[in-house]
Amino acid sequence: QVQLVESGGGLVQPGGSLRLSCAASGSILSILTMGWYRQAPGKQRELVAIITRGGSTNYADSVKGRFTISGDNAKNTVYLQMNSLKPLDTAVYYCRLTGLGGNYWGQGTQVTVSS
Repeated sequence: QVQLVESGGGLVQPGGSLRLSCAASGSILSILTMGWYRQAPGKQRELVAIITRGGSTNYADSVKGRFTISGDNAKNTVYLQMNSLKPLDTAVYYCRLTGLGGNYWGQGTQVTVSS
């Protein structure tokens, strides 16, 4: 079994920053990608950013230039640096790991952007 533990969410004012972390542990076979998704109330879960084991990244258009995804392969950890946060970024953020063993999700961490 694979466990994903997220941290770093919280309440921040518009224009502020947060850094999310997601650490994977357990019976991890080869990791292909790790990524962040988010789900706002009443909306579908959407991709925010994804990184391959080799370091290639992809971002949703809505976060390009504001969010940065990075990874530490030795620690099986992925980070999401979120800058210039907007109220529309408010959502539950989920970490996802895709590997040879399948897809795994974290429990989610709440990010609220409000004054």
